[in-house]
Amino acid sequence: MNARRSYTTCGSGLDWRDRLGALGEGTVIEDGVRIIHPENVHIGAGVYVGHGAHLDGYHSGRLEIGDGSWIGAMAFLHAAGRLTIGRNVGIGPRVMILTSQHGRGDPAAPVLHQPLVFAEVAVGDGADIGAGAIVLPGVRIGVGAIVGAGAVVAGDVAERSVAVGNPAHVIRSR
Repeated sequence: MNARRSYTTCGSGLDWRDRLGALGEGTVIEDGVRIIHPENVHIGAGVYVGHGAHLDGYHSGRLEIGDGSWIGAMAFLHAAGRLTIGRNVGIGPRVMILTSQHGRGDPAAPVLHQPLVFAEVAVGDGADIGAGAIVLPGVRIGVGAIVGAGAVVAGDVAERSVAVGNPAHVIRSR
């Protein structure tokens, strides 16, 4: 297998090499992956991006995925307010990470028409986010932390902590 093939998919995915802000050696992007504003998406070496994942660099944001990380099928990563994922991070299938929400302007106006508020999300090296979890804007997930499947994370998770539930709360340290 030549080096060019190391960037391709196990299926029939697109070759993103000339479109992304950065793409590390040996990264696999499976078929069905949708990348919005690819110029704002920076993916390290040896990363796996599963089938049907949605990576949104947003027109004013930046999405960074560190070396050796794994993004599960159907994950939704939205980087309007900036999203930084460290090295060797596991992001389970159907995880949603959001970096924007509607503000609280005029209470008489529909929420949909309120201005967007952006807040960066950062996931530390070696962390793991379980299947179906939702991470809300402004959250920091520490180095080596675990977020359980289906958790809704509205506040920071300290390094090497295990957080579960809705809203997510720390149940123990690792």
